[in-house]
Amino acid sequence: MSARVLLIVLLAAAPATAAAQPAAVRPPILKEIGFDQRLGETVPLDIALRDEAGNAVRLGDFFGKRPVVLTLVYYECPMLCTLTLNSLSSALATLSFDIGREFDVVTVSFDPREKPPLAAGKKKAYVSRYGRPGAETGWHFLTGDPESLARLTSAVGFRYQWDEEIRQFAHPSGLVVLTPEGRITRYLYGIEYAPKDLRLSLVEASERKIGTPVDQAMLFCYQYNPTTGRYGLLTMRLIRGGAILTVLALGGFIFAMRRKEQAMLRETGR
Repeated sequence: MSARVLLIVLLAAAPATAAAQPAAVRPPILKEIGFDQRLGETVPLDIALRDEAGNAVRLGDFFGKRPVVLTLVYYECPMLCTLTLNSLSSALATLSFDIGREFDVVTVSFDPREKPPLAAGKKKAYVSRYGRPGAETGWHFLTGDPESLARLTSAVGFRYQWDEEIRQFAHPSGLVVLTPEGRITRYLYGIEYAPKDLRLSLVEASERKIGTPVDQAMLFCYQYNPTTGRYGLLTMRLIRGGAILTVLALGGFIFAMRRKEQAMLRETGR
């Protein structure tokens, strides 16, 4: 059983790799889990949920002002979800952007059996771990009924299954980044999230309203790869950019030399 759990965790943490493996290599249950990307689509903001205090809320209550990082977990997950949230918290702590100021985080349990007291405990732990003022108003831990959770997971393409043998959910690991209007812009896969990927995805989701000139330059040099859920360096774009700069510099040099030559001829003609 422990070997089965480990295999499911490793493959679920790398959905792109798992999907590329022959079906015969993977446990049958893993054929049913993963992310179906819904890039450009808007999640239903009228989905009814409960916040960590037990209040009835709508998903749209957490949108409208800032980009949102959505994480789908279940709070009593013994391994993968904890790794996901720990890694997210650590990566976000390295950014100059603050939860509740430049962006929000919405964590939702996809297990309808879990209730607000569990969500409240998780919120207390991760807000404390993140350790920045204002996080308690920007990081939300939610629960919901089966119908609402089915709508949300379907909207973002999150596929998971209950594994009766190990009495746990088999599910993918990753983040979904959305615009303030709820439009899906990026998926980041795995249980380790590079601060660069998080920062660039937030800058893009905000329609570049947050960030610095350096971020804008990085977006020119890096491109999102939907297969890997990472931003890769665009070598050809850099080469072309360098070539353009070289041509401009050469043209400027030739222009300056011609001007100098014409000036000398005018002086000689006198």
